[in-house]
Amino acid sequence: MKMLLASFVLSSCFMVATAQADPPKVGDKAPDFKLQGSDGQQYSLSQFLDKRAVVIAWFPKAFTGGCTAECKSMKEYSAAIRMYDAAYFTASVDDPATNKKFAESLELDFPILSDPSKKTAEAYGVVHEGRNLPERWTFYIGADGKIKAIDQKVNTKDHGKDMAKQLESLGVPKI
Repeated sequence: MKMLLASFVLSSCFMVATAQADPPKVGDKAPDFKLQGSDGQQYSLSQFLDKRAVVIAWFPKAFTGGCTAECKSMKEYSAAIRMYDAAYFTASVDDPATNKKFAESLELDFPILSDPSKKTAEAYGVVHEGRNLPERWTFYIGADGKIKAIDQKVNTKDHGKDMAKQLESLGVPKI
């Protein structure tokens, strides 16, 4: 009986210790990050706060059909997105070398952030129990560091156009 009770207590403690926190919601402070971009630079959320909005479009895996369509759409609508005072990125858990090759193959004009440790992806709730690759979610973060919107139903072919519309609807200033 003591062995059974000890086993229950240990497994309960393990479940509590490994339980995932809820993903951030609109109105929550966005988790900070420091990630390498496909352009070789390091980016952090804190470097943009108090200056401009930030958009992070998580995607599952480089060199796949949906992720390619999403990145192409963002490139196609880059002029419309750049009209707003916002920094924007895609992000994945692929390693920096893979994301660099992917960005170069599509001639992207924005960085892909790499999170091979998955710590930032977990903080944003896009990687979780039962999901080893990121959800295709886009986070819109205000200059105050708070999440203003989350798109959890990304249309890969129209994502660039949808991003520009969302920035407008959130009242992000034009530059």
